[in-house]
Amino acid sequence: MRTLRHLGGFVLGLVATAALLAGAGWAVQQAMANTQAPAGQPLWIALGAMAAVGLVTGLVTAGRVSPLAAFVPSMALLAWTVVYALDMNRALSFIPAEPSMHQILRDAGAGARTLLTSGVYALLGVAMFIPVLMPSRWARRDDYEDEDEDYEESRQGGYY
Repeated sequence: MRTLRHLGGFVLGLVATAALLAGAGWAVQQAMANTQAPAGQPLWIALGAMAAVGLVTGLVTAGRVSPLAAFVPSMALLAWTVVYALDMNRALSFIPAEPSMHQILRDAGAGARTLLTSGVYALLGVAMFIPVLMPSRWARRDDYEDEDEDYEESRQGGYY
């Protein structure tokens, strides 16, 4: 059963990685493109997409799912940041920019470039890696409930 939990966490991590890379990149590009105009519908859509990506990131980071759900996107973001630090041209070559690509993917790539070069992906990668280090995230909730049943509860009440 534990393996199934971690498999689900891995799949959720892949979805969160796609949301962070494509969704956040597209939202940042759209928000930056609409900063000169008054707050219109495209800006609100971009801000809503950013909020949705933030919600997914927060749920993956703080939720009681497998720690692999936070580990997979954190490693993708940190690895891409390390590649950027070591070889900038190679890291930027991973971003879709060809005219044959769909416009949405090119917008997401332009936003991802902004997030990568500004260090936001490094920040998010470290923030999502911290919960992986906590041992309580690797154990199931059932493991803790079984330990609590070993102790007898007194009927007289506690100290407080």
